[in-house]
Amino acid sequence: MAKQIAGVSERILTAAKAEFLDKGYPDASLRAIAAAADTSTNSIYVRFGDKEGLFSAIVEPVLHAVTERFLTIQEDFRRLDRAAQSSRVAEWEDGGTLELVDYMYDHLDEFRLLLDASSGTRFHRFVDELVRIEVEYTYRYMEAAGCPARLGDALTEQLLHIVTTSRFESIFEVIRHGISREEAREYIRLLSRYHRTGFFAVFGPAQ
Repeated sequence: MAKQIAGVSERILTAAKAEFLDKGYPDASLRAIAAAADTSTNSIYVRFGDKEGLFSAIVEPVLHAVTERFLTIQEDFRRLDRAAQSSRVAEWEDGGTLELVDYMYDHLDEFRLLLDASSGTRFHRFVDELVRIEVEYTYRYMEAAGCPARLGDALTEQLLHIVTTSRFESIFEVIRHGISREEAREYIRLLSRYHRTGFFAVFGPAQ
């Protein structure tokens, strides 16, 4: 096997990120990426397999990290006793959401790719997994908070899925609109309060 030249993979990834951001996944050109990286298209295939493999190499590490962190936040909250969950739900939700938003701003280009340049890849509906996790742990919270009568209701399931998807899409709007990190943090605090108020209005006493 021929030894790979040092630095080529990094140049390819840098060029690919720029090309995907500029044109989106479907219209991005491996030839253009290779030219910008001062290499050949064959070297891209050797290192990354194909165009989606190249896209994956850019976005998958950050998506994996944010998903794992989201699960950790949810699990840490679930381990609190009922009284602590009730008293700390707002603090935990706000803190956890802001932590994820900070991570997105630390990896802004990758999330811009996931949000607006991933059509045609397996990442196009990446938000579905985050929604699934949020809904699952919302049910667990509802059970701990004493709302089991609603847990098997089909309308509840549909409503939670819809409003949770809406919440994530609202969070992502701070990236789409180019809002600064500090402005985004204030926006997220208000957004969390808005959604939390609606949740408790429907499923329990106001907090």
